[in-house]
Amino acid sequence: MRVYVPLTLSGLAAAHGAGEVGPGPLTAYAVTPGLREWYVSDDIEELEYAALNRAAAASLRMIAGTPDEARRRVVVAVDVLDGAAVADPDQGLSAASLGEVRIAAALPLAKAAAVHVDADDAEKDVAAAAAALGAADLGDDDARFTVDGAEDHELLWFGVQEIPQLIG
Repeated sequence: MRVYVPLTLSGLAAAHGAGEVGPGPLTAYAVTPGLREWYVSDDIEELEYAALNRAAAASLRMIAGTPDEARRRVVVAVDVLDGAAVADPDQGLSAASLGEVRIAAALPLAKAAAVHVDADDAEKDVAAAAAALGAADLGDDDARFTVDGAEDHELLWFGVQEIPQLIG
């Protein structure tokens, strides 16, 4: 099973230094039964893209909570054994937790399939989205539009061997 772990650039630097994403337990995103039902698709690539986007949204929340953090969303894609990622069955189709899974232990960075990071040109929109997130959560349509502006930026794909350039 592929899981998508939301991070920040400083979190990625810490993971690189430690050789693992963790410590556990970790919250990640994956193709869960709830995500399948919500997304109504059998295309695994579409479903994995949806899980990646859920992780990118969680990364944005991490950024919003840390004023000194670089304004670039980061998601690490890691392949884990099916039993290693557990979805909370009580969450069902809760919009806030679609695709969310828990992983008990740290994940070796060497097992990562890829790292997804915003391009430099997304920083302005990610910063605005991070600032607007609270108002968007309270139902402000203008703030929601601002948050959606960050989501318009596609995360770029990087190999694990490229992490030193990303955090440098």
